[in-house]
Amino acid sequence: MQATSVERPVEHTSARLLDGRGLALQVRARVAAEVAEHIAHGGKVPGLAVVLVGADPASQVYVQHKITACEEAGIRSFSHRLCAQTSEAELLALLDRLNADPQVHGILVQLPLPAQINVQRVLARIQPGKDVDGFHPENLGRLAAGFPALRPCTPKGCMRLLGSAQIDCRGKLAVVIGASTIVGRPMALELLHAEATVVVAHKNTRDLPNLVRQADILVVATGVPGLVKGEWIKPGAVVLDVGINRLADGTLTGDVCFAEARTRASWITPVPGGVGPMTIACLLENTLEAAQNGCFAAV
Repeated sequence: MQATSVERPVEHTSARLLDGRGLALQVRARVAAEVAEHIAHGGKVPGLAVVLVGADPASQVYVQHKITACEEAGIRSFSHRLCAQTSEAELLALLDRLNADPQVHGILVQLPLPAQINVQRVLARIQPGKDVDGFHPENLGRLAAGFPALRPCTPKGCMRLLGSAQIDCRGKLAVVIGASTIVGRPMALELLHAEATVVVAHKNTRDLPNLVRQADILVVATGVPGLVKGEWIKPGAVVLDVGINRLADGTLTGDVCFAEARTRASWITPVPGGVGPMTIACLLENTLEAAQNGCFAAV
């Protein structure tokens, strides 16, 4: 008698979460301890100046989160809130004063800026050793050259998340969707340093779904809610969703369709609670590093 084959049901799998909140708490606790040690050994209290131009609601929330995080870590915060009509010359003059202030070790200009202000001129005006966002051309150039000083916070946080899960990037195909100097480009450089094979794409890349299907590591930072569909994800891939988008009903969502993607990925960041908390934690790290280095990037 011929045995009949029984089709076994496919086992449902669900990606493990890259917990940015949990890891950020660890980083922030370590920074607080190092700040206390730095002061105990005669160092100045690290100081972070946060500059907000205008009254964008989301920017105000982000700034308050950063100020609160500073206070909890023992870092002194200096808040500068300017009206939306502030001229570029006025903002540059403020940055010059902050560059010269010995109590200020880090300077952060909250983006976006009003249309009358040239973002690149503003970012380039911050002294590189006080550029705790890592956006100054010198800091980006050092990252590209392979001897980084102050690293952009979000890509740095992404690499910390990968490290926390012991994900080895060597030889993996990493696809970064988004080519901004804030996330996409420095993220590609970080992955290159980790010996991944890196492809940088954007929302208009032709045949984006097919490219994503090949990615062992996927980083998405486009600001387009739900751009990447779950069915595009390669089974077992690692997904870092940098997008934080507020929908009409007030909920937050990422650039990746999370529920669908989680059924295919091996690791995935939630939104919120993934990359965002690590960005703030790395900002605190950079501020402490700037204070320890005396505001000058190492040569």
